[in-house]
Amino acid sequence: MSLSRSDLEAKNEQTRLLEASHFGIKLTTLSEDELERSLHETLQQQPPNSDIWIFAYGSLIWNPLITYVERRAGIIYGWHRRFCTWMILARGTPENPGLLLGLDRGGSCRGIIYRIAAADVPSELLLIWRREMLAGVYVARWVKVFDGTQEFKAIAFVASRQHPRYAHQIQLTTTVNSIATASGKLGSCADYLIKTVDGLIAEGIKDRKLLLLRKQVLAKQQALLVSGGSTQANTSE
Repeated sequence: MSLSRSDLEAKNEQTRLLEASHFGIKLTTLSEDELERSLHETLQQQPPNSDIWIFAYGSLIWNPLITYVERRAGIIYGWHRRFCTWMILARGTPENPGLLLGLDRGGSCRGIIYRIAAADVPSELLLIWRREMLAGVYVARWVKVFDGTQEFKAIAFVASRQHPRYAHQIQLTTTVNSIATASGKLGSCADYLIKTVDGLIAEGIKDRKLLLLRKQVLAKQQALLVSGGSTQANTSE
C-alpha cells in the first residue's frame, strides 16, 4: 500500500503508530497539538498570509499528496540527501529496520520546490506536518533554494541528529543490505529508493550516489535470490 492524502486527512498515520506501540514497538510521536504548535512556530518566520515554498528531496517528489500552484527544480547548499534514519515500521521492522532519507549536514542537494498558495497554507502544511514531523525524526528548517536564476526561501525537513534512530555513521554494506531486504507497512525500502531515483530522473536530476546505491541494492537482491535468501522487496506501491 502507499501513503495517501486521505490517510493524512483522517490521521491514519497517527493511528498506525499508536497501534504499533500496542505491539511493543517503541515509538515517540507528537500529538496533534504539538504538531500545530510546531507548524505555527515555523510560520512565524514568514509574513502572515503569504505563499509558502516546500523543498522536496525524497518521497515528496514522487508522492507529494498536497495542493500546490507551482513546482520547479532547485538546489540547496549546506545539506545533502542521505539514508540516515532507521525505519522500524513504514518500510522496515524492529528485527530488520529499513532506512529513511533525510537532509544531513554538508554538501548540496538538488530537489523540487512546491509553492503553496497562502489560502491553502493552513490545511496543506498541517498535512505535511502530520506526514513529516509526526515521529520527530525531522526538524523543519528554512533554507535558501536556487533555481538557476532566482532564490527562494523554503521549508525543508532535515534529519534530527538528536533522534535515537538517527544513523550517524554506518558502513555502505550495512546501508545496501538494509535497503535491499527491509520491508514494512508501506512497502519495501528498495522500492522507496527506486521510486526516488526515478522521480529525480523524471525531473532531470541525476543523483550519482543514489544511482550507484540503486545498482548495489539491485545486485544485492539478485545475489540473495541466487543464494536462496529473501529480499522481501516489492514494487507494488
